[in-house]
Amino acid sequence: MDRKCRRLNALALLMTLCLFASNVFAEEPSAAVDRLTLQEAIEIALGHHPSLLAARGALQVDQALVGVARSNFFPQLSLGSNYKRATENATGPSGLTSSGGINESFNNYAATLMLQQRIFDFGKVGADVETARENLQGSSWNEESSRQTVAVNVKVTYFGLLQARRLVQVQEETVRQFKEHLDQVEGFYRAGTRTRYDVTTAEVNLTNAQLNLINAQNSETVAQVTLANAMGVPDRPIGELEDLLSFKKFEISEKEALEEGLKARPDLLSFAAQRRAAEASVRSAQRNYFPVLSGIADYNYGGQDFPLVRNWDAGVSLTFTIFSGYLMQSQIAEARANQAVIDANEEALRQNIILEVHQAFSNLTEAEKRVQTSEIVVRQAEENLDLANGRFQAGVGTTVEQTDAQVLLTNAKTSRVRALYDYRVGEARLQKAMGRKD
Repeated sequence: MDRKCRRLNALALLMTLCLFASNVFAEEPSAAVDRLTLQEAIEIALGHHPSLLAARGALQVDQALVGVARSNFFPQLSLGSNYKRATENATGPSGLTSSGGINESFNNYAATLMLQQRIFDFGKVGADVETARENLQGSSWNEESSRQTVAVNVKVTYFGLLQARRLVQVQEETVRQFKEHLDQVEGFYRAGTRTRYDVTTAEVNLTNAQLNLINAQNSETVAQVTLANAMGVPDRPIGELEDLLSFKKFEISEKEALEEGLKARPDLLSFAAQRRAAEASVRSAQRNYFPVLSGIADYNYGGQDFPLVRNWDAGVSLTFTIFSGYLMQSQIAEARANQAVIDANEEALRQNIILEVHQAFSNLTEAEKRVQTSEIVVRQAEENLDLANGRFQAGVGTTVEQTDAQVLLTNAKTSRVRALYDYRVGEARLQKAMGRKD
């Protein structure tokens, strides 16, 4: 029995030394890292996260497409030139060729400057420009939605790291309490008032607490990596954070949250812009049935030898498509089908927003109640532990009573930390569901 106890003592001592060494080496790099506030973390993410970079790239694409659509409002000026070697045989009245020699070839030079301006097309270009502008507006709202998603992910992971560090503190306090209890039991054992069983039980409790501390420290390390990844800078070390795991009631009714979400959600506003773009696209496709009136002018030099002869012409052209192999009918059908898809997706998103707001509000309310209850439980558990310690020191309590009281307090503090985390996360997700900016 004594050999087993010595082994347990040696194991406990070894684990304590390992924990001490890991804490020492873990604190050295953290001391060199600046304090990171939540707002700073969000700003870093907004500048580096790849999903936001992709959203900005899509926005730039749609900006360029607006310019592409508007270009048809402006005159089109082109310059071309060509050279060719060719014969110019022609048939005369007698059926003989009228050229100077049969199959004789000549040089042909030409250079042309062409100006073309669309004058009237029944609003087709205008509809194309409107389509492009509404798509650009939709991309702008999509970028804002990506910003809010990145921001709420940073908040969740930031609160997650705060929770992990709080839980490490809880486990460190538990280890300290069990270490003090072990010292007391060993003193009582030497005095002959406690048995060896009480000593070994205290040693096992201390070892289990140290194992729990190791798990909490590993969770903290994972939480640090998760926060850095959410910020878009996975290699960035995370130092001290601002302590935001505190309770402050978020004052809003469920009805107000829902109304705000249906008005302000950027992804819903994006669908509204896409719907308007689809309507304009339908109008653009319908305009293909109408003629297009354009003005044209040419200025050219040409001939078979230098100096070349110059000529010019100017006029108007009216183009009307009579039959296009059902191309225009198919284009209209495609535009209307896209409009129906967008309408359905918009309604689906609207329903999801209603569900998301209800869930977020319900989770926030539940977390609020748990925060309030956990505060009471912690006070009760502290009082219970004080009583158990007093009974044990007076010789009327048992080690089991003291152990149970310490475990209850550890669990109560853990529940309080998690309730605070859930409340702050619930608040962040409710604000995201409402479409509020960070």
